Amino acid sequence: MKHEDRQPIFLAPGQGRSYSMGPISAIFKADGEESAGAYSISEWWLEPHSKGPGAHSHNEDDIFFVIEGTMSFLIGEAWTEAPKGSFVLAPSGVTHDFENRSASRAGVLNISTPGNFEQHMPQIVSWFEQHPPGKTGGS
Repeated sequence: MKHEDRQPIFLAPGQGRSYSMGPISAIFKADGEESAGAYSISEWWLEPHSKGPGAHSHNEDDIFFVIEGTMSFLIGEAWTEAPKGSFVLAPSGVTHDFENRSASRAGVLNISTPGNFEQHMPQIVSWFEQHPPGKTGGS
């Protein structure tokens, strides 16, 4: 799709393409053709005391902005608490993870670049069905 062929997008709160992974959910706002493959934008929500996807790395830069609660991030080998308003960049190839160690729901806005990340979501959902996310301490 050419850049000039793309259409504006307006989504109300909670709208987008939703994926449920037990105590984790994702809502994709723009990806693939909508961004001409340049980026993927999604919200990721974790229920209280929920582990995330596990330590991993990939070829995309992952940018996170905490929009609700406090999320814990692993970047490299160090965990950091990130309250609402925090910005986190996990460059391509850097090991990272996120989890919600708090007693309240937490969410992040995630931008992956380059885009087309959503194409992996069916496999990710299937993986979580076979490997449900664990609980963090303190539940």
